[in-house]
Amino acid sequence: MAIKKTAQQLVLDAENDIRTLAVLEAIQLLESDDHVFVDLRDVRELEHEGIVPEAFHAPRGMIEFWVCPDSPYHKEIFSSGKTFVFYCRSGWRSALATKAIQDMGLENVCHIHGGFNAWKEVGGPIIKHKVNDKKKDGKKS
Repeated sequence: MAIKKTAQQLVLDAENDIRTLAVLEAIQLLESDDHVFVDLRDVRELEHEGIVPEAFHAPRGMIEFWVCPDSPYHKEIFSSGKTFVFYCRSGWRSALATKAIQDMGLENVCHIHGGFNAWKEVGGPIIKHKVNDKKKDGKKS
């Protein structure tokens, strides 16, 4: 059976329904206490390329479960009331994740157009990846 929509079409459809930030706009939000940057990339990508400072790592395959308060995998950070700025390498995974989370009812979500690649191109700050802070991921130390 042939597919009805390509991955690219799903991304384009999602982008019609979500808030997309230009990379320079996203960089301006980096110091905001009301925003949390969420890196959806695979941990190997983070280890190889680094991460946006203070970003929370949430693997794309787990984001819906981490956001849902009824899930055994829920992370308290997603109940903070802050605005979540999702990003991945090129903006495709983050567009789909933003749409999915918005469809779940969390409206304070957006993503970065062009993703981490665009961030690097404009010289956005990058740090070496480290494991999520226990306080941020909802676990008690």
